[in-house]
Amino acid sequence: MKLSDCSDEEQRSLRVLQARIGRTHLRHRLALEGEHEAHVFRRGTHFFHLENWFSSHALMRGVLRLAGVHGRGRRNALRIQLREQELAPRRLPPVFDGYRLLHLSDLHLDVGAAFVDALIERVRGLAYDACVLTGDYRFRTFGPPGPAMDALERLRSHLRDPVYAVLGNHDSIRMVPRMEAMGLRVLLNESVCIEREGQALHLAGIDDAHYFRTQGYHKAADGIPPQDCAVLLSHTPEAYRHAAHCGFDLMLCGHTHGGQICLPGGVPVLTDADAPRAYARGLWRFQDMLGYTSVGCGTSIVDVRLNCLPEIDLHTLRCAR
Repeated sequence: MKLSDCSDEEQRSLRVLQARIGRTHLRHRLALEGEHEAHVFRRGTHFFHLENWFSSHALMRGVLRLAGVHGRGRRNALRIQLREQELAPRRLPPVFDGYRLLHLSDLHLDVGAAFVDALIERVRGLAYDACVLTGDYRFRTFGPPGPAMDALERLRSHLRDPVYAVLGNHDSIRMVPRMEAMGLRVLLNESVCIEREGQALHLAGIDDAHYFRTQGYHKAADGIPPQDCAVLLSHTPEAYRHAAHCGFDLMLCGHTHGGQICLPGGVPVLTDADAPRAYARGLWRFQDMLGYTSVGCGTSIVDVRLNCLPEIDLHTLRCAR
C-alpha cells in the first residue's frame, strides 16, 4: 500500500503525520500493511498463521463446543478483572511516588458491543493519573479500521486525560489520525515528558515490534536525559532486551493474552511471542528494567477465554527502596 492508494481525506491526515514521524517510517509501515493484506487474501507466506488461516477459527470453535466449554469461554471473555499492583522502577522521582497508570492492552474492540459495554463498565469511575493503551484495537489483522475506531470512540469518552497509546500487530497506521482526533496521543517511536514540581517522568512508545517490526528504540529514547526515569510502552514483550539496553526503567506491554486459552492453573499453551515464557504475563525483570505484561482485555481468533480471565491493570508507581 502507498500513500497514493489512500483516500484524499486519509492522504491529508497522513501527510500531517508524516511531517511528525518522517516519510520513511510512514512509507515503510504502509508498504508492510499492504504486503500483509496481499499475503492474507492470496494465501501467501502467512497463510498458516492462526490469525490468518480462516478455517482455523471455525475449527477452534467446533473443538471448544465439542469439549463443552465454548459457552463458558465466551462468558469468561466478558468477566474483565481489575488487577492492581505496585511497581517500583529505579530512578522514579519522589514526586511521582503514588502516580497511577491505568493500563489497557489487546482491546480488539470490534469483537462485539457486549464486550465494549463490559469494558466501559470496568473502567468507569476509576481514579488514575494517566491511561496507557498498548495496542491491538482491531479484532482481525486486516480490513477496514472503522468499526474498531467507532468502538474506541465510545470507550474514549469514559477514559480520563491524558491517554497515551501505541500500535500493535492488528493495527494500521491509518488509524492514528482518528485516534489522535479523539484526544489520544499515539507514540510512534516517540516520547513525552510528564512534569511535576520541576521533576520529570518520561513516557516513550515504540511501533509494533512483533509483526511489522517498525520499532525505533533509539528514536524513542534519544530525547530522554540519561539520568531521568523512563517508561516504555511496547505492544509486545519481545522488545525486552533492546528496551533494557536503551536504559528504560519500566516496560509495559501485552500481546500474549497470557495464552487466552490456557491449561488448568493458567498455564499458556501458546504465547505467540519471541520472549521467555516467564514474560508472557504479569511482573518480570530483565537486568535493571522492570516489566509488566498484561494478559489483555480482549480476545483474538475466537472470543473465548479459558483459565485466563481478561484484565485491566492499575499500576501504582513507587520509589524503589
